[in-house]
Amino acid sequence: MATFSLLVTANPYSSQGQFSAIEFARTLLEQGHSLMRVFFYADGVLVASRLHAPPADEINLTKAWAKLAIEKDIELVACVTAANKRGIVNASEAERNALTGDNLDPAFEISGLGQLTEAMLESDRLITFG
Repeated sequence: MATFSLLVTANPYSSQGQFSAIEFARTLLEQGHSLMRVFFYADGVLVASRLHAPPADEINLTKAWAKLAIEKDIELVACVTAANKRGIVNASEAERNALTGDNLDPAFEISGLGQLTEAMLESDRLITFG
């Protein structure tokens, strides 16, 4: 079986990319493959905000990613530069930038592109969803 990592650049509620990525992740795990890391970049980092409140008839992608990560021990990483630029910050970034609060969902971590490079090197496949 193969080890995968995903690169997700799609805006969570403006395109199909995020939904396709999580469905792909679920399917590959069901088939016995492993998922090392999901790296969110560009508008994809928007899913890492714990402040999403989609309508009741829509999937909450933040909670769906968090549930999958907890159940299957998968790293969810938001690019620090892309996240900060879009107002997604953890407590240390909020303090460093003198902001009044943070909004990063606890299932996600913020890190740099080194995490993406490591995922590319250690995984058999990197699949991109944009």
